[in-house]
Amino acid sequence: MRAVVQRVREARVLVGPEVVGEMGAGLLALVGVALGDEAQDADELARKLVHLRVFEDDQGRMNESLLERRYTLGVVSQFTLLGDVRKGRRPSFGEAAAPEVAAPLVDRVAEQAAVLGARVITGRFRATMSVELINEGPVTLLLDTTKHF
Repeated sequence: MRAVVQRVREARVLVGPEVVGEMGAGLLALVGVALGDEAQDADELARKLVHLRVFEDDQGRMNESLLERRYTLGVVSQFTLLGDVRKGRRPSFGEAAAPEVAAPLVDRVAEQAAVLGARVITGRFRATMSVELINEGPVTLLLDTTKHF
């Protein structure tokens, strides 16, 4: 699984005019599921997200996690993270898992993060979403459960 994670002051997810998720401070994770990803990848990603030490402590160092701050985690599916643009100009999505495989794994990331104690919001799988956010820092990280980066 891959994720682009941004530390945010606030964020919201819309499907058309409907707000399907809204949060204050925390992390917004755009999550893509690759072929071969399994439940343990979702569990690992959830653990990593809630324990990332990317929030400043009293000394101004990135040393506190989402859980320590009692902030929110946003989990939004984004299959385009698996797009391959090494050849040509149009992305190939051959490495992205099929929707019937990806949906339960994205849901599992959100569910496991909640089990670990995080307050979680989500987007809507397979919907065309608008994601509004205020990136704080800015802090943006790339995560990959296969350790490609």
